[in-house]
Amino acid sequence: MINQKRFILNTLKSTLILVLFLAFHSSNAQLLHHNHQHFTEQDTLRGSITPEREWWDLKYYHLDIEVMPNEKFIKGSNIIEYTVLKEYQVIQVDLQEPMIITKVTQAEQELKYKRNGNAFFIDLKKKQKVGEVNSIKVYYEGNPKEAVKAPWDGGFTWDKDENGNDFIATSCQGLGASVWWPLKDHMYDEVDSMRISVEVPQHLMDVSNGRLTKVEKNRKKKTKTYHWYVTNPINNYGVNVNIGDYAHFDDRYKGEKGELTLDYYVLKPNVEKAKVQFQQTKQMLEAFEHWFGPYPFYEDGFKLVEVPYLGMEHQSSVTYGNQFKNGYLGRDLSQTGWGLKFDFIIIHEAGHEWFANNITDKDIADMWIHESFTAYSESLFLDYFYGKEAGQEYVRGTRSSIQNDIPIIGTYNVNAEGSGDMYYKGSNMLNMMRQIVDNDSLWLSTLRGLNETFYHKTVDTEEVEGYMIQKTGKDLSPIFDQYLRSTIIPTLEYRFFGDAVFYRFVNCNEGFEMEVDVEINGKSQRIKARKQWQTVTLEEDVKTLEVNKNYYISVMEIK
Repeated sequence: MINQKRFILNTLKSTLILVLFLAFHSSNAQLLHHNHQHFTEQDTLRGSITPEREWWDLKYYHLDIEVMPNEKFIKGSNIIEYTVLKEYQVIQVDLQEPMIITKVTQAEQELKYKRNGNAFFIDLKKKQKVGEVNSIKVYYEGNPKEAVKAPWDGGFTWDKDENGNDFIATSCQGLGASVWWPLKDHMYDEVDSMRISVEVPQHLMDVSNGRLTKVEKNRKKKTKTYHWYVTNPINNYGVNVNIGDYAHFDDRYKGEKGELTLDYYVLKPNVEKAKVQFQQTKQMLEAFEHWFGPYPFYEDGFKLVEVPYLGMEHQSSVTYGNQFKNGYLGRDLSQTGWGLKFDFIIIHEAGHEWFANNITDKDIADMWIHESFTAYSESLFLDYFYGKEAGQEYVRGTRSSIQNDIPIIGTYNVNAEGSGDMYYKGSNMLNMMRQIVDNDSLWLSTLRGLNETFYHKTVDTEEVEGYMIQKTGKDLSPIFDQYLRSTIIPTLEYRFFGDAVFYRFVNCNEGFEMEVDVEINGKSQRIKARKQWQTVTLEEDVKTLEVNKNYYISVMEIK
């Protein structure tokens, strides 16, 4: 009787502590979230599908620019070809200050336009008829925003190599491609194909997305124009310009869809180092084609391009600045030793070819679809070459980077991403789901199925959640809600009493429940825990409970 009273008192005590904790945490979470709510009209124009965007579907771009390093200036034009979905006479094109549009034409007629911050609203003279394919040509120029800390605070990076040559690159994830060229700058609508023409001083080379089709010499101006063509759909921030005194070498990879061309562009002094370090490209392709299916852009090839910043996932033109070292600039982000087995930028940024470039979020609020799966791909690379435990030890080691500051999913329709926890909290969530599915063949087919089902498509969280729930046959929705939409990490409370162990989840969303693999008295079994107390009868007097390490939860025994 005394033990029962003590158990009840302990339960009431823990419940009171939980209530106080949740009240405190909720208050702070609201304050943190509130700090991200000061959205403006410009945020809405940038992040929503406005009436001036929704009536037309992107088909083709031809971006044609001249880059002038001495002035840090660019000028040129973009042809925007589109299909009319419904009749409308105003089209929105985005270009961020201080860049300016100088002229817009359609059918050789100059058009009037109004500027509202970073959005331009162009009045079309030609009647827009449903089903027609039309185009406009936008002329523009200016000194684009300089990147402060590329790629996180992006724009143009104007640098010099060790020989004093210009070394220039673009990066604009989150910030948006409209920081340097005019376009429909929203993630939901990807252009079907694209031509990129870049004029640079004659002693330099431009490397952009897709395949190089032609190089034109302009003797009078002492420049060269590099023409690149992208066959596949491409997201806007994936378009890039990289300019330098490059050396080029190449290779081939025999993959699931045949022979894939591999092209490498590095500064001339770094060729020998690159030839050694970039051998990891084939390892990456072997592992990721196993886990995710064929490389999504065989037609456009695969390139690694050295740049003056750390690197980024530009489609078919992955940028690299990891100093030809394994790890993250030589460091192991997991602190397990496994992170030094691979070059972080080659593996992570190339992993984005599947999650970000093949499967692209419709709204940056769902950027976890890009980053969680790609952070998880780091552990899958290790899994493929060093075994399952190596990969899982690595992903568990990244938990020290998790902040649990704000939810991983951001605010929709205002171009606002969520917490940086989308990387390693997200990857730990996926690793935990693999444990719950408990069928590695099914997990493999789920990852490959995602890339097949959403091949070259834009998606939202609900579509990804729905697919994974249907494919695995597991109701993962409470887990998605808990880890993507909340900052609270569930705690599994348990107490041994008599010949039983009582357990429940606290510090979690209402309705949260999850299957958990545990060892009770050394015997492995699976329990299903929720907010209500559950019980397991013990067969032995020894009383121990251990939770499988791959569950990203807290565990607390109540004495």
